[in-house]
Amino acid sequence: MRGGNLTVGFFVMAIAWTVIGLVPLNIAIKEIFTDPVLKYGGTALYIILGSWFGRVLVDTGIAGSISRKTQAVGGKAPVLATILIAIITALIFSSAYGVGSAIAVGVILFPIMFSIGVPKNVAVSVFTLSIGAAMYINPVLFNQFKVFFNGVEWGDRYLRFGFVAMAVQMLVVIVMILFYARKIRNGKPIIVAPSEGEEVKEVSPFTYILPVVPVALSVFFKWDAIPALLLATLLAFLMTGNMKSYKGFVKMMNDTAKTAIGDIAGLLIMLLVLTMFQSAAVHTMGQFTGVFKSIIPNNQFLLVLIMMVIAPLSYFRGPLMLYGAGAATAAIFTATGLFPPYYLYGLLVVPTMMAVSADITQSWNLWSVEYAKLDTKTFLLTGLPWAWIATIANLLAAYTLLA
Repeated sequence: MRGGNLTVGFFVMAIAWTVIGLVPLNIAIKEIFTDPVLKYGGTALYIILGSWFGRVLVDTGIAGSISRKTQAVGGKAPVLATILIAIITALIFSSAYGVGSAIAVGVILFPIMFSIGVPKNVAVSVFTLSIGAAMYINPVLFNQFKVFFNGVEWGDRYLRFGFVAMAVQMLVVIVMILFYARKIRNGKPIIVAPSEGEEVKEVSPFTYILPVVPVALSVFFKWDAIPALLLATLLAFLMTGNMKSYKGFVKMMNDTAKTAIGDIAGLLIMLLVLTMFQSAAVHTMGQFTGVFKSIIPNNQFLLVLIMMVIAPLSYFRGPLMLYGAGAATAAIFTATGLFPPYYLYGLLVVPTMMAVSADITQSWNLWSVEYAKLDTKTFLLTGLPWAWIATIANLLAAYTLLA
């Protein structure tokens, strides 16, 4: 919030914790600054492919076509159209990932919501909370978070919780839309002028299923996310006519890949440095395991109740946000050995998702606020209560399904 840089902060803290923990230099070089980064290579591929898939959905015209179909409903039934937009957003981001994908989809969906009278604060929260809901089953984000919890794997055990958590948060989003229904119906339409030279692409309705293809392949056929995302990306090219000529296909492939990787370059570097910080934290916290064991409650349900109350500490990269100070919290909980990994995953990922859904320091949330010209305070006051409600419910779901 003060303009600091997370990458620099995590790197400085990795060094500081290495020194505080008196980790020998040869061990630090290998176990803190080398091995964790090399092991993260596979996760980086998930992020790259997820971002690429999101960019392809936009540049091939699939996302835009789905959105225009929704807009046709908007004039007569703006509340229903807003609910459909929320569902479409969640379906797209069940596989797509990255701030670039969010921006590319947002510049299509926001003008539609504004044009049917959805107030800006409601439109932004609908968009960000729907993305946050989708992140519960997004294989790209899962593979980033699982590095904090040894033994947690993508599969039936996690997905039972993931789909429930997504459904719970989407139900909260729909309730929020109904809560603001009167304001939506009476809202003043705002027409956003299209970008100069913007091309409208028409695609087959059969392409509308593509956003959920990667997740479907993972769930029903047990595919890993990498081949699932690759197949869905190739199908998007094929079904939109971008494979009719070899040169055209290669150009489209290179252009979308270049843009997608550029969108997440800064994120990738930050996450690589984060693995160093996480490893340094584990090395150092291991020396204080006895102290933390005497402080942390060992009753799992009591810990869930505490998390329900303090969940907003995930905001502003706080101690419950895994992309912030929560990396240290995860290291502390893991080092105690008091709790099973799946339980810990739910305990800390749910508050993290609260921040992903409605915190201003999440990159796509910040972009959404700036795009809508909405002040930060209004964004936080609109989204936080609903995100908190979803978080309370999902912490109970995590306790029930993962403990």
